[in-house]
Amino acid sequence: MLFDKKVKRVLDVEKAEKEFEERMEDVELEKHDRLAMILAALIVFIPVLLLVIGLFLLALWFFFFRHF
Repeated sequence: MLFDKKVKRVLDVEKAEKEFEERMEDVELEKHDRLAMILAALIVFIPVLLLVIGLFLLALWFFFFRHF
């Protein structure tokens, strides 16, 4: 199979989590890493969320509020 290793990793979640925890044991977060991760998540998710809300509002306008 082309992606055999990735499929096995997805199917065996407990093993993947254990390996991830072992890799992350030596990694320590610096003072502002948590803030940086939150800001990065906001930068990624807010535009997508605004786009989805905009499409939803456009569909509502198109079906209910448009005057013939």
